[in-house]
Amino acid sequence: MLTKASVTANIPAADLARARSFYAEALDLKPVTELEEAGMLVYRTDGGTEFSVYQTEYAGQAGHTVAQFHVEDVVAEARALQAKGVALETYEMPGVQWDDGIADLGDMGKAAWFKDSEGNILCLDSGFPEA
Repeated sequence: MLTKASVTANIPAADLARARSFYAEALDLKPVTELEEAGMLVYRTDGGTEFSVYQTEYAGQAGHTVAQFHVEDVVAEARALQAKGVALETYEMPGVQWDDGIADLGDMGKAAWFKDSEGNILCLDSGFPEA
C-alpha cells in the first residue's frame, strides 16, 4: 500500500526563530520554504531529503530520536558539530563502545546523537547496512 510513498520528518519547535538559528548556525541548513501562517519551516538537504520544523508547545518532549541524518563520515560530521558548540549525547546501550560521544555499533557502523535548540534528539549515522 505505501511501498511507493516517501517519508519526511516533522520536528517540533517551541520557538521557531530559535530553531531556525540553530539549524542555520549549527547544521548549515536554511529553509527552502517558510509557511508563516502554519508556523513551519521546510528544509531540503543536498541528499534529497525534506523535513519540516514546526511551532508547537510540545517540542522536546520525545525521549527518543526524532530524525536521523545519514552521512558518509559520522566522525567528521560529529566533530564539526562539536566545533560549533553542539554537545554529543551518550546513552546506555549494551555492547556499544563510545569514543567522545560517537557510538561504534559494530556492523551497523557509527552514530552520534545530539539535541537541537528545542531539546529534540537528532542522530548522525552511516545509514543502514545493505541487506
